[in-house]
Amino acid sequence: MAGVTEGGHVRYTYRLRVSSAACTALLAEWDRCRWIWNECVARSRKAHQDGETCGSARLDRMLTEARAVTPWLAEGSSVPQQQIIRDFGKSRAKALKDIKGRLPQRRRAGMPAYRRKREADPTLNYTRRGFRLKDGRLYLAGGVVLTVVWSRALPAEPSSVRVYRDSVGHWYASFVVPAEVQPLPATGRVIGIDWGVKETATTTSDDHDLPHAERGRKAKGKLTRYDRMMARRRPPKGQPASRGYRQAKQLRAKACKKVARQRQDTARKWAKRVVTDHDAIAVEDFRPKFLARTSMARKAADAAIGATKKALIGMGRKHGRDVRLVHPAHTTMDCAQCGARTKHALPLSERTYTCTVCGAVSPRDKNSARVMLVRAGLNPAGVEGIRPPGALLQEAA
Repeated sequence: MAGVTEGGHVRYTYRLRVSSAACTALLAEWDRCRWIWNECVARSRKAHQDGETCGSARLDRMLTEARAVTPWLAEGSSVPQQQIIRDFGKSRAKALKDIKGRLPQRRRAGMPAYRRKREADPTLNYTRRGFRLKDGRLYLAGGVVLTVVWSRALPAEPSSVRVYRDSVGHWYASFVVPAEVQPLPATGRVIGIDWGVKETATTTSDDHDLPHAERGRKAKGKLTRYDRMMARRRPPKGQPASRGYRQAKQLRAKACKKVARQRQDTARKWAKRVVTDHDAIAVEDFRPKFLARTSMARKAADAAIGATKKALIGMGRKHGRDVRLVHPAHTTMDCAQCGARTKHALPLSERTYTCTVCGAVSPRDKNSARVMLVRAGLNPAGVEGIRPPGALLQEAA
């Protein structure tokens, strides 16, 4: 499983076979890193109350002093402990940037919080000096040896690795390697894509529309059953969970994981087909986060628009296609034929777009998909997205 990251790199994720001794070592390392994270949170909050700053250099000194006086902390590798401080700094900087000026810093939602032992899944990051690959096995700093299930070969030497455990209890290793472009044959075709709820993706080509698979609705009955099992077996506050509660929680996590993998598989297969058949792609830069407060929240989440969009962009970069993000404002109000804009926004119940200027009539989502092509500078001669012979794709503005 591969995913594109920032900075021209890509992640390759593999399943791990973890022995009981290796699992114990990984969990012990995670306990140390979790303690460091919680210490960073505490010192950051105290520094804010005192009107001081708590940068990465100050936290690094804290780690050095703590390792010198705490044998338990010094038993672990310094590589993941240093990386947890870097991750804390990035998380704190991102939170300050996103919600700057809204609430006092110590009360702002989204700021780094304490990680509790029974709630946070283990995640360990190792740089190049903290791991090595030998004979198909992963050797981590601290003497931890893991067996990797190599579903595919790594295309290059990895620069870092993330070892983590998901909600189901499976361990994975995610390697970061330089991204390599794998060009595909030119087709001379372009396509516009509009995201929606009735259909996950509506395109200018009828053959590439992505219907709503409704994975979550189909699994709703099973998830509801597990929710009731957990509710019946929920332990009193402050008491450890029973075996039956843990089993019900595990079954629910497996069902959710299956739905997530089904959505991911559908998104990647559709993205591969779109990228293979088109040279340039105009994609609506739609952010479905605001739909969480609407009546369409459940269906929008089931459509997995964000994951599908991410898969399409990553697949386009991997194969060197021209992917252009289009601002979504007024895309349902503009006419793809003449460019005229309606005076009022169309209600969701109205599924047909009729232009009052040129008289063009087309399905609402199809018109929006064609508007994507126009705004991206890829307006084709025909509705199927075929460019005239010898025509070159325009450069993005």
